[in-house]
Amino acid sequence: MEEGKYIYCIIETKAERNFGPMGIGGRGDEVTTLSHRDLSMVISNSPMTKYVVSQENILAHEKVIEEVMKEFTVLPVRFCTIASSVDEVRNLLDRRYREFKNLLKDMDHKVELGVKALWKNMHAIFKEIVQENQAIRRLREKVGPHSGKKRALSVKVPLETKVEMGKLVENALQRKKGEEGERIVEALRRPAVDYKLNRTISDEMFLNAAFLVDKGREKEFDNIIEDLNEGGKERIRFMYAGPLPPYNFVNITIYPEEWEK
Repeated sequence: MEEGKYIYCIIETKAERNFGPMGIGGRGDEVTTLSHRDLSMVISNSPMTKYVVSQENILAHEKVIEEVMKEFTVLPVRFCTIASSVDEVRNLLDRRYREFKNLLKDMDHKVELGVKALWKNMHAIFKEIVQENQAIRRLREKVGPHSGKKRALSVKVPLETKVEMGKLVENALQRKKGEEGERIVEALRRPAVDYKLNRTISDEMFLNAAFLVDKGREKEFDNIIEDLNEGGKERIRFMYAGPLPPYNFVNITIYPEEWEK
């Protein structure tokens, strides 16, 4: 199979560097730099193939970027970006030189910090939703949950009522996620340069956010997380990750037609 150059990220240096045999694909390919003026692509040799979007491959891609980040400000490049030659890489650096320089300036001395917040007890949350929502309470009373256990079990609930109840609860849950997530974001955005809200992936998770923070304000951000964790420890579990490359704020995409120019 034809060999190409797998691209991980862009950094500001003209020095030749070797980050070790950690290239994607498990072949032990050396990860090195390929420069143009004072910019470099971090690359490794790779077959010209489409890598499967698997945990193993994504982690291999990110591991390289995170290793390079220990020494440089990085611009992450989209997973599975492969050039067919050294010339293609240098031509791309030349064409988009000003764009990459400006992005590197924007990301200089900054890190990404990821915050997820999850409710610990969903039974308690659904009880709160019922207490807070008059329409849901009325529908429950209509169904007859207070008429005694045997009678309640014998009542045949119309499908339309079940559907209506489900929609009301789902809408109320989404509103509650938004309100509680917003309170946390409001506290964390103060030391942040920017933030991005990502999709939550369960009923329990009500916040999945990434914050771009200047390295000089990391400790301030940490302290706010500690205060939030202490204040909500009976109710909320926080998952805190970082410092990370700015995956949510920079994701360089190189389209196939660009290689042809």
